[in-house]
Amino acid sequence: MISVRELTKRYGPTAAVDRLSFDVRPGVVTGFLGPNGAGKSTTLRIILGLHRPTSGEALIGGRRYERIRRPLHEVGAVLDADTAHPGRTAFHHLACLARSNGIGGSRVAAVLERVGLADVAHKRVGGFSLGMRQRLGIAAALLGDPAVVLLDEPVNGLDAAGIRWIRSTLRSLAAEGRTVLLSSHLMSEMALTVDHVLIIGRGRLLAETSMEQVRARSGRDVLVRSPRAADLAVVLTGLGASVTADGDGGLVAVGVDAPTIGDAAAAASIPLHGLTPRSATLEEVYLEMTGDAAEYRAVAERTTR
Repeated sequence: MISVRELTKRYGPTAAVDRLSFDVRPGVVTGFLGPNGAGKSTTLRIILGLHRPTSGEALIGGRRYERIRRPLHEVGAVLDADTAHPGRTAFHHLACLARSNGIGGSRVAAVLERVGLADVAHKRVGGFSLGMRQRLGIAAALLGDPAVVLLDEPVNGLDAAGIRWIRSTLRSLAAEGRTVLLSSHLMSEMALTVDHVLIIGRGRLLAETSMEQVRARSGRDVLVRSPRAADLAVVLTGLGASVTADGDGGLVAVGVDAPTIGDAAAAASIPLHGLTPRSATLEEVYLEMTGDAAEYRAVAERTTR
């Protein structure tokens, strides 16, 4: 398990991380979210021993990273896709890492096969696309068959097939009982991949929740379509629902669930052409919680005619 306790990192008067505490547990994929400047990268680098905290601690299995004798056997991480020397081949890059941690050469071939780079194992990294370099980074993270995996923006540069692959890989790692921490700005992909969410802003924890809780978040509504929308609106209003037009010929009902709408429409002999329960998306929850914590905001440009 990754444990962060009262973690603080200051650069002069600025607190990049401010008394941050959370746990990342095995068996689930945990998403680490926050706007630019929220402190995500600083926190990950402290966990991996690359930065020293001003106060507090970050532990992996009860130990600081620098106390782990052969870290690749316990922790795999990708913080940057460009860590491999461009003059080395993919195989030699991984072979050097493997030797430093007492890992056999057969494992190098195995992870190259797993990430889909076996056919280019002896090509120089300098000729790799961003997506190929991402795959190589993930191969390095998996090299020691670690129990803990940390990835920062791992889908950058991947095509649709690659994104699906990394999603299934992370979920399979969690299913094996590993601890998986994933940081990304792609809300739609995070919603499909993660089980648990940590949201930070200005270095502080804003929310910790499961995806089930996100989906069950209050504010859900039902989109309903009917050729007799006006009549249906009267019926639903009579049930105490708040009903508004969605601008595309449908109705949005709040305060009544889909089965109740279906039963009421049937009782009134009103045909339905669509009945879609909707709940808050991860992106909506994220934007709601980080609205006051965003360091940089764009202003929409007004146009005049």
